[in-house]
Amino acid sequence: MPWIHFHVGNNGIAKACCVANIPFGNINEQSMEEIWNGMPIQHLREKFASGEKDKRCAQCYKLEDAGGKSIRQETFEKFPHVKIEKKSAPLPIYFDIRFSNVCNFRCRTCWHGASSKWFSDAKKLGTNLGEKAIIRNIHDFMLFLKKCGGALLQAEEIYFAGGEPLAIEEHFLLLEWLIKNGATQVRLRYNTNFSMLKFKNYDVLELWKHFSEVEVLASLDGTGELGEFIRKEMSWETILENREKIRILPHVKFKISPTISVFNIQHLPSFYRECLKLKMIAPTDIYFNILERPSHYNIKILPLIVKRNIEKEYLDFFYWMNRNEIPTSVRSMFQECLDYMKAEDLSKYWDKFQTETMLLNELRDEEIDLGFIKIG
Repeated sequence: MPWIHFHVGNNGIAKACCVANIPFGNINEQSMEEIWNGMPIQHLREKFASGEKDKRCAQCYKLEDAGGKSIRQETFEKFPHVKIEKKSAPLPIYFDIRFSNVCNFRCRTCWHGASSKWFSDAKKLGTNLGEKAIIRNIHDFMLFLKKCGGALLQAEEIYFAGGEPLAIEEHFLLLEWLIKNGATQVRLRYNTNFSMLKFKNYDVLELWKHFSEVEVLASLDGTGELGEFIRKEMSWETILENREKIRILPHVKFKISPTISVFNIQHLPSFYRECLKLKMIAPTDIYFNILERPSHYNIKILPLIVKRNIEKEYLDFFYWMNRNEIPTSVRSMFQECLDYMKAEDLSKYWDKFQTETMLLNELRDEEIDLGFIKIG
């Protein structure tokens, strides 16, 4: 990724990726050239080119060791044609720009740094970042374009995540700029809560018509009440309506992308079957994001008896998959979740999960019954 990927996150800091805390510089204060050919990124290129690991990439290594697929591995698969040298690299071809934390949801597994809507709850819990709800990562959009425009025009993929990209004006301004400059060859890829297709005077469907390849990864963790509990402010009915609306654009690839946590690991098979039943997705249109942090939501924290019961339910689900000729690649993804869950005992965080869930339940006047535990 240090040879092809440019990620901008909180406060304009350019890092190795959205997971590893390996800073290369700050796009608000430096030019892209200074960051892309600076000593921090060159040092990492040298390190990786020689086969040396970096402890700051532990999350990917741990996920791989536990049987899951990491962002590192996915990037190899997506860009197999890239040739690397020890230090130098051409312009990045894969962008991940988080313009701000603007979001209209308060998802259970999220935080104020990635959601402005979380600010009020975070302030009451003492976990807020500063005294403003909105955290702007790119301070001057036009200056950002001046710095990064040349690379953006020849990029192969731009990945939009949040905050909520479909609620962030800079996202729409960038699409308009790409269209105006004839750079519609770029693949657009989204992680979105999929709650809105229009923002102010923008209609994302009209903008997507100009691009040849668009992939929408809808961040949905469950249907109905469970899905709405995990992703606060979500309306399952609105999700279904928006799914129908985008069918007019056959080039837009739609997938569901659940974040796998304590809240939904047991219900994942039924969620998948319901999405198939509703014809929201084809059998292979699913992408898992196995949550690593915060640790008290990690599926490894589950008590052994719960893990065993979940495994039994998955075995029944696998039998259903075989009878319904679901591709083995999909079964492998569900098996990765089981393997990851069983790879380590983190039950020391089980009490913290209950405490944190109860605190937020009291704050939001909610309760949840996950089957293996009910928390009022």
